[in-house]
Amino acid sequence: MDFFNSQETLTAIQWILRAIISFFFLLLSVKLMGQRSISQLRLLDFIMALIIGNILAHPLSDEQLGLKGSMITTSVLIILYIMSVFAGLKWGTLRRFFDSDPFPLIENGQIIYKSLARARISIDVLLSELRKEKVEDIQKVSLALWEPGGTISLFLDPQYEAVTPADMHLTTNAFTFPKTIIKEGKIDSKELNRGGKDEAWLKNRIKITYNADVNDILLATLDNNDTLKVFFYK
Repeated sequence: MDFFNSQETLTAIQWILRAIISFFFLLLSVKLMGQRSISQLRLLDFIMALIIGNILAHPLSDEQLGLKGSMITTSVLIILYIMSVFAGLKWGTLRRFFDSDPFPLIENGQIIYKSLARARISIDVLLSELRKEKVEDIQKVSLALWEPGGTISLFLDPQYEAVTPADMHLTTNAFTFPKTIIKEGKIDSKELNRGGKDEAWLKNRIKITYNADVNDILLATLDNNDTLKVFFYK
């Protein structure tokens, strides 16, 4: 375990052991911090990403720095992070400090210039975000909010919204999501059985319909109406 401590030199095996342990330690750390730290890089998450990255990076490139101290420091920071997240859930004032309330960038088709300055974005960034949402006319936007995570939520004026079956009072079928039953030539028996089918039925269906083997299939899905869709390797 000498590779944990600072050394004059490290052997190739010791460097490899440091990298392996750091990898799994960082994996466990992120798991403890939760999915939010991955999907939403907010104030706390951004600070943790910067600090932890620097703390663990140096011992992996400098043999004179011990790994043990970095792991202890990182563990303390993770505990502080988790405590801060739960404290933010309990106290609204602290939560607003970490994640400020959303504020409008556009209201009733009019750009609020002061809000652009508050969000520290230019008009070009705002227009870019509108294009991503396929909005070509600012006056079609009823409300655009700057969210704490640095994203923009758009709400079109009702007269420009797409007409839905509910608006037309039309009866629709219940929503169903196709089950993935074959992926990269391997049958997912669990998903197949959920649909009340077995492998023998599937292989026979593929043979009759496509004259193919399961190994030839990249992806296959099955919906509640027993509609089988197959995508082959190309």
